[in-house]
Amino acid sequence: MAHDLLDAVRSGASGPELQEIDLPTRFRAAFTRKDEVGIFDGQTDKDVRKSMHVGEVDMPELAPDECVVAVMAAAINFNTVWSAIFEPVPTFAFLEKFGRQGWYGARHDLPYHILGSDGSGVVVRTGSGVKNWKAGDKVVLSPSYVDEEDHGSYDDGMMSESQLAWGFETNFGSLGEYCIVKANQLIRKPAHLTWEEAGSNTLCAATAYRMLVGSHGARMKQGDVVLIWGATGGLGSFATQLVRNGGGIPVGVVSSEEKAEIVRSQGCEHVINRSELNLGEQGLRHPKAGRMLGEAIRRLVGEDPGIVFEYLGRETFGASVYVAKRGGKIVTCGSSTGFKHEYDNRFLWMRLKSIIGSHGFNYHEAVEVNRLFSLGMIHPTLSSVFPLDEAGEATRAVQTNQHIGKVAVLCGATGEGQGIDDPALRERIGEDKFTLYRR
Repeated sequence: MAHDLLDAVRSGASGPELQEIDLPTRFRAAFTRKDEVGIFDGQTDKDVRKSMHVGEVDMPELAPDECVVAVMAAAINFNTVWSAIFEPVPTFAFLEKFGRQGWYGARHDLPYHILGSDGSGVVVRTGSGVKNWKAGDKVVLSPSYVDEEDHGSYDDGMMSESQLAWGFETNFGSLGEYCIVKANQLIRKPAHLTWEEAGSNTLCAATAYRMLVGSHGARMKQGDVVLIWGATGGLGSFATQLVRNGGGIPVGVVSSEEKAEIVRSQGCEHVINRSELNLGEQGLRHPKAGRMLGEAIRRLVGEDPGIVFEYLGRETFGASVYVAKRGGKIVTCGSSTGFKHEYDNRFLWMRLKSIIGSHGFNYHEAVEVNRLFSLGMIHPTLSSVFPLDEAGEATRAVQTNQHIGKVAVLCGATGEGQGIDDPALRERIGEDKFTLYRR
């Protein structure tokens, strides 16, 4: 029974004790179904609650470089929304492609897709080739799935042609009682965080870290003015902390005064409420949007931003290119408002600006940003928590932008607030740092 091993994990059983308990052959998880691809054809509102199901699935065979993790909590990212609406392509196409790569990949090509790219939990089994992890280890999960035999991964894991987004381009993701991960996806859990806090950070925080801090992104330095779109979103909420923590000057863009107050509470002094720019129905696609935004930024900090943190895409990209200073950088990792961007190229080439494409992060970057969490230098931005049975509702909240920060799902944990092993550090940091997005 799945609950026998889960109950042992919940009660704090040791690694040897966990090894003595049979691994279940089936477990509960949230998944989409291949036979439902196309159910949203012609529909305007593609409600993910219709395509996401929670039920029992089979435990797959473990590869030598993999581990089974009992998932205590997971988080919703926008890639789960894409999977659940089967766009821009059904993710079963990824699983089919993976399935042609020998038996390791063939395990993933199933008529159902277990979603989820963020999580925290306890290792309960390790493959024969795993050296540095053992049953009983408390971990957070990195969604960067890299083939260690691909030579490109030794320069930068994201330059590997075989790199995949776990739980999106692979099966057996985090939205279940158990998940399957490669050993190089495991990171030590910060001891002062709850399961749901720890399980909601890695994808967005490490993506922001690579974009701003790491050697492959904008390489922010002290004093840099950084414009951050969606400063209370999953990515923006971590970008704001990283800029401030690294000596930069964040300028957060939000859509309401309520969100502006949250950003200020994070220590971001300069905030722009875009609803007050008076851009009319065209919004940020207004021909003068860039100029008006640039004037607002200069009123706040006295200069144009050297870095623009971009992930909204079509709606904001033209303004982003415009407002960056001469020689500035627009670093982009996504296009949640649309993939086809329009901007005036004169403002790019004549003012020597650069667009930097950034996708995901490598293992080292994930470990580095997790270290910042462990030190209490940056903090989770969790706003709401759902039970596994309501994974569809949690994903719907992200789909319809009815959230701020991060949305978590309890999988093996029986309630919120569990998993704290260092209450003293938590007390020194201050509980208000962890509840800011929930107040």
